[in-house]
Amino acid sequence: MQGFFVTGPHDDGDPVTGHYYEMASDDPTRPQVWGYTGALSYAPGQTLRLHAMSSAPKARLTIARDGIAPRKVLETMVSTRFAATPADCSVKGCDWPVVFETVLPPDWPSGVYSVTLRVPGHVSRGMFVLKPAKPTARLALILATGTWCAYNDWGGSNHYQGLTGPTGGDFAPEVSLLRPWATGFVSWPKDAPRIPHASPLLTRPRYPHMEYARAKGISKKYASSGWAAFERPFALWCEDLGIALDYVTQHDLHADPHLLDAYPRAVIVGHDEYWTWEMRDHLDAWLDRGGELARFGGNFFWQTRLSADLTTQTCYKTRAEAEDPLGATDRLTSYWDHPRARRPAVATMGLTGSMGVYAGWSRCAAHGAGGFTLYRPEHWSLRETGLGYGDVLGAASKIFGYEVDGIDYEIRKGLPYPAEGTGLAGELTIVGLSLATTLAHHTGRHDMDYFIGTLDAEEVAQNVYGSVTPETVALASRGNGCMAEYRRGTGAVFNAASCEWVAGLIARDRPVEAVTRNVLLGHWG
Repeated sequence: MQGFFVTGPHDDGDPVTGHYYEMASDDPTRPQVWGYTGALSYAPGQTLRLHAMSSAPKARLTIARDGIAPRKVLETMVSTRFAATPADCSVKGCDWPVVFETVLPPDWPSGVYSVTLRVPGHVSRGMFVLKPAKPTARLALILATGTWCAYNDWGGSNHYQGLTGPTGGDFAPEVSLLRPWATGFVSWPKDAPRIPHASPLLTRPRYPHMEYARAKGISKKYASSGWAAFERPFALWCEDLGIALDYVTQHDLHADPHLLDAYPRAVIVGHDEYWTWEMRDHLDAWLDRGGELARFGGNFFWQTRLSADLTTQTCYKTRAEAEDPLGATDRLTSYWDHPRARRPAVATMGLTGSMGVYAGWSRCAAHGAGGFTLYRPEHWSLRETGLGYGDVLGAASKIFGYEVDGIDYEIRKGLPYPAEGTGLAGELTIVGLSLATTLAHHTGRHDMDYFIGTLDAEEVAQNVYGSVTPETVALASRGNGCMAEYRRGTGAVFNAASCEWVAGLIARDRPVEAVTRNVLLGHWG
């Protein structure tokens, strides 16, 4: 292994199905510098520790709070040295030495801070989250760090592909935070495409974002997760409008049952697929006490576990029943909607990924509406949009995709209602919905998708309906995504359950912006 962009032992060379990733070079003379922080988030007064390795004796360190105009807060030279990178660094961490530490001052505002390391011939970027010492805003942005961890493939393994298992080519059920972030997770190249893409009918589906990733030598998951993909565009939009945010992480929510107590409203954006039991407990309790959650995100799906130090995430996914040490209990790291978990996803969010999930790519509703078809235009969230019954919100900017959450529903007199027996813990009002599916349909080999295909539909059929039959696969493939208001306890969730909602804010789609402002700043009701 001599490069930064390498391939797994079973790589097929394809940008979609292939296994390619970034990795430190084992050549100590090759110009390189890599680093990671000792924790994902910090509070003012805590000590930031930066671990790094480099081919050079010195590296330039720059720390800046990200924003429309990033604010540089520190720049210095740090002593560095070459250190070997373990083959299992994705799972166990890199174990590089600490090269810099500092007590975080009280005047640094809450936010996401980039950590840039430079030596002649190479630059790398990491990040950390600075929580507020005490709340400074009415809105807490909960960063979807469980999903960031699941998708980060620096070093070769994540919860999707990997270097583990009997063949050395399996996904990793355990992933470590103690490694660099893959390129694209902290910042995006300006010409990088987003995921939604409708390939011409009767042709094999293409994935431009992964074609781009392979050509550029960056993470194939850059458009699926990370600060740069979803939360950053949302934060920049809020900054432009003067909407103040405090920044916290899902990991903080896991560790602190009182994290949200001082906030009347919290926000989740983008792709929040992975949650621990404790995260749900603490969010549910806050909602029941009157908290209001604005969720502009999709794909609420997997239960995970975190190590005591919050640096290792566990999710056995489809192997949970056979391999997870807790596979016989309700803490198995599988679907929230797995019968053994006994905790349906809809009980927290009102909607679930297993009733979605794909839209706007492959052959999965790729030629669909692109937005939410509206059924209840009188709903408070749609004030000042000008939209009416049957109109589609966000079609032009393609806000509906690439993974969405829905619910089993029925239509009565032209209006959708949640079906009986869904597991809701309160009242759900469906404002708009569009169709989604887990099945990439095809007519023959010429338009068959070898990436999604039928596997996702079969997986949902097995885990939710208990078997894989033509009937259960059909049930699993008829999905949807909803925009809905969910009331539980004395609190509520406004769930615009689509990863790509931020595409409407990036495009400055006026009705999408109006809904976002109504939900963030307006009265709910």
